[in-house]
Amino acid sequence: MEAKLFSPFQIKDVTLKNRVVMSPMCMYSSHNEDGMVQNWHFTHYVSRAVGQVGLIMVEATAVTPQGRISNQDLGIWSDDHIPGLKTLVNMMKEQGAKTAIQIAHAGRKSMTNEDIIAPSAIAFNEKSKLPIEMSIEVIKKTVEAFKAGVARAKEAGFDIIELHGAHGYLINEFLSPLSNKREDEYGGNPENRYRFLREIIDAVKTVWDGPLFVRVSAHDYHPDGLTPEDYVTYANWMKEQGVDLIDVSSGAVVPAAINVYPGYQVGFAETIRNGANIATGAVGLITTGNQAEEILQNDRSDLIFVARELLRDPYWPRTAAKQLGVTIPSPKQYDRGW
Repeated sequence: MEAKLFSPFQIKDVTLKNRVVMSPMCMYSSHNEDGMVQNWHFTHYVSRAVGQVGLIMVEATAVTPQGRISNQDLGIWSDDHIPGLKTLVNMMKEQGAKTAIQIAHAGRKSMTNEDIIAPSAIAFNEKSKLPIEMSIEVIKKTVEAFKAGVARAKEAGFDIIELHGAHGYLINEFLSPLSNKREDEYGGNPENRYRFLREIIDAVKTVWDGPLFVRVSAHDYHPDGLTPEDYVTYANWMKEQGVDLIDVSSGAVVPAAINVYPGYQVGFAETIRNGANIATGAVGLITTGNQAEEILQNDRSDLIFVARELLRDPYWPRTAAKQLGVTIPSPKQYDRGW
């Protein structure tokens, strides 16, 4: 029997050779604080392409300097960022991987030297800076910054775009009632809290017609927060707008105790997949081929996003294939050792 993990997956006109996705993970390696791709990024990402990962997603890349999580984050706020990203894309594609980038704004969780912004002037925790509540004008400018970032990502040659709507960063801050206390058209009920993301998706679709993913935090782990059922509603709206896949993570919009165990977020991906009839990606302590195969065979998600296990093992697809008793092609240079 062919392993579903190593079956192709098509989204619009992009076909992934397998269902293994390298989850976006910040490298904090743009050491000149200018958002530029460094040699480390070439080494890090391209080695996973050699390792036969089907889709490699570049880490959260900021649409403005203030939108970085740290001063060392990658940026996509300037045309100067395009050449480095284009080289990175071409190097990954040479090794047979499809390429994606996570377009992001950190909102109130930015630890940069800049003034920080958020839907409401509420700090993440007692150690965090107090953000400035965004005016309508700043909201509109930020939507335009996402659009411009996606246009640059297109110029760099990425196959897939992901909007970062998770982990307590800016889009997530608008979606959750825990961080969004606005009383205007951007807050107060689910439709209004969704408006910022709606406007970003609409703006992005004017410059991008390829596959579009959105990462969400499907559970706030707080009695007054959002649950996966709330995200079914949001996912239905995203689907209507032309989003192709929901990348389902959870948590981090407010400090919370999270019970973490293998596959602890997979049920959220399954709930959204079934509730909104949309493709999903599962993420979170997925470490073995057998675990990934179970998720796919039981139709709990369509793609498997692997994060820390790929840091430990850049050739994890080979490891997973051995566990599943299947053979996957090696890079031809590695034939004798694979």
